[in-house]
Amino acid sequence: MSPTNPPFETIALPYGEAAIAEARARIARGEPVAVPTETVYGLAADATDAAAVARIYAAKGRPSFNPLIVHAPSLEAARGIAAFDAEAERLAAAFWPGPLTMVLPRAEGSPVAALATAGLETVAVRVPAHRAMRALLEACGKPLAAPSANASGAISPTRCSHVLASLGGRIGLVIDDGPTSAGLESTIVAPASHAILRPGPVTAEMLGPDYSAYAGDAVTAPGQLASHYAPGKPLRLEAVNAKPGEWLIGFGQVTGHDTLSVTGDLTEAAARLFDALHRADASDGQAIAIAPIPSDGLGAAINDRLARAAVR
Repeated sequence: MSPTNPPFETIALPYGEAAIAEARARIARGEPVAVPTETVYGLAADATDAAAVARIYAAKGRPSFNPLIVHAPSLEAARGIAAFDAEAERLAAAFWPGPLTMVLPRAEGSPVAALATAGLETVAVRVPAHRAMRALLEACGKPLAAPSANASGAISPTRCSHVLASLGGRIGLVIDDGPTSAGLESTIVAPASHAILRPGPVTAEMLGPDYSAYAGDAVTAPGQLASHYAPGKPLRLEAVNAKPGEWLIGFGQVTGHDTLSVTGDLTEAAARLFDALHRADASDGQAIAIAPIPSDGLGAAINDRLARAAVR
């Protein structure tokens, strides 16, 4: 029988030695804790402990066929989790630590629990850059499975307040280190096939000309479900004006109740995307509309999230 979460009093502690020590103790007991990364806040637990991983799924209400990203403190540690070929080594040298996840064959003797990989022969692995996640990895001395710290399918959290609103009562601890910088989940790639499984802050242009979007239907990495990152209200894309009852999120010359970037800056838009969706969901609007976003560079990742958020 899979473990389930008992009722929790959820506390938030500011980033620092006390917060990391408390998080380490909870993870050692098999609990998941929320911690910021440079992308979004993650819900971290011991990736080698199947019961702890099950508690991530239980807290999020996440389908168990949807694999998790395993975080490691260094490339050397990641090599004990996954098998790296020459292309994976190239990407690690170029983008780690940072917002790139690679789906690789499990290393022989990999300690990661099968539940974290959804039973696949591959594992999604990343070396993060954020100080809080890196400090927690060093303190725990184990790889940490960490999907986004929100209820499954809901808007991803870029602030502590977002985590508390979504998972309050389901987890015990959130480490608060302010808003995340990238604002979008990591790019996920399969180096062996040069496939972009999920667009993100590391863009196709940065990866190289051999990389292209994954065209398959199978769920091989996090973030590939058709409906994901969704607000509670209907979301209309490519809007240049608000219809009656809509809360309009603008971009560039399209103004609205809120904006991703007045100047049309895609980096600013990516960082503000989920925060803006949270505000829109909490507004008195009956529905949400969002302005057109160019598809070049980071725009591909933004539009990927919006397309999944609009599926109902």
